Amino acid sequence: MDVRTAGPWDLTETDGSIDRLDMGSLLITPAPGIEIQAQADQATGTVSQLTFRNADSMVQVQPYAAPRSGGFWEEIRGQISSSINASGGLVEVAEGPFGPELRAQVVPSEGGQQLQPARFCGIEGPRWFLRAVFLGAAARPGDAATILEDMIRGLVVVRGMEAMPVGAPLPLRLPNTGSPEPESAPSPPSPFERGPEITEIR
Repeated sequence: MDVRTAGPWDLTETDGSIDRLDMGSLLITPAPGIEIQAQADQATGTVSQLTFRNADSMVQVQPYAAPRSGGFWEEIRGQISSSINASGGLVEVAEGPFGPELRAQVVPSEGGQQLQPARFCGIEGPRWFLRAVFLGAAARPGDAATILEDMIRGLVVVRGMEAMPVGAPLPLRLPNTGSPEPESAPSPPSPFERGPEITEIR
């Protein structure tokens, strides 16, 4: 099953007719009511992760270089499952809108005994891989998840032609819209940690 029949898209699959926000390796189609936040290193300004937030739900997205032959998500799923189990969480594989996904109960990175729901999705395109981690109400199927899944489907990945090691992050950057003040955001559950600065893109 081709899970990308409705997006996310490779740059070669678009005609430029839609006005999108340019954040380097990701072009974003803004949607009403959804905040776009960038995780950036305060010293260098390098953006490592984007978060789309809607009410009590959010999804974190990161693009990576991937092999032409595919199969990267299957490999990464195993690594994520092992990490969650080792930290005391629970995880199972389920079929989702983007293909096989991990539905998990994970230990919060800020500590605490109560496990938090999270849903890990992976989408493979031509020489790229997009990881999406759904948190809050979007961690389980339903209306909240559908809104953010549609946001993911509107993304365009700009892989570029340069050679990159498999698994290397594709470069992200802040758009040329000024520099908004950083705003705080809750830390997501492990095994992925947030950076020191969250900047909202308006």
